[in-house]
Amino acid sequence: MVPPPATASQSEKPAEYVAPKTRAQRLDELFAALKRERNEKAAERTANRIWQEWKRSDSAVVDLMMQWSQDAIDKKKFDVALDFLDQVVTLDPGYPEGWNRRATVHYMMQNFSKSMADIEKTLELEPRHFGALSGMAQIMKDTDRKALAMSAYERVLEIYPMLRSAQNEVASLSEELTGEAI
Repeated sequence: MVPPPATASQSEKPAEYVAPKTRAQRLDELFAALKRERNEKAAERTANRIWQEWKRSDSAVVDLMMQWSQDAIDKKKFDVALDFLDQVVTLDPGYPEGWNRRATVHYMMQNFSKSMADIEKTLELEPRHFGALSGMAQIMKDTDRKALAMSAYERVLEIYPMLRSAQNEVASLSEELTGEAI
């Protein structure tokens, strides 16, 4: 007996299954691209993609509370925003952006120590969080700790070398610190 002729699908090698990338893998690739990028606009696009990854919590409830917190922030209802963000960090304590957003609200309310505590938690969960590091640098600058501010901005630039605002802050603080040393 002669075997039936092979069909196209039988004769082709099966394609290897490629598992979808995890969030951590996508972030690692984006951070590597961000560090290599020498075009400011391209770097900004990559940073925006990182922010998009950070914003997704994998929980519809947390995502909704984050949206409600942003709406409250936009209306300058910071106490309402904090209520939502307190729930976010309780429901998902491993979600860095919940801590970062709460740090931002504390900063807007001039609660620098609470903001710093939330920044530290953000950085514990995501050490490359250039937004949290920028917030830390701004608090240091606002509280007249210029050397610490410059150090934090330099950490930002290690992660996101083309961030113009951080470049400008390092240059300005460097001049101020050099002038104070004379």
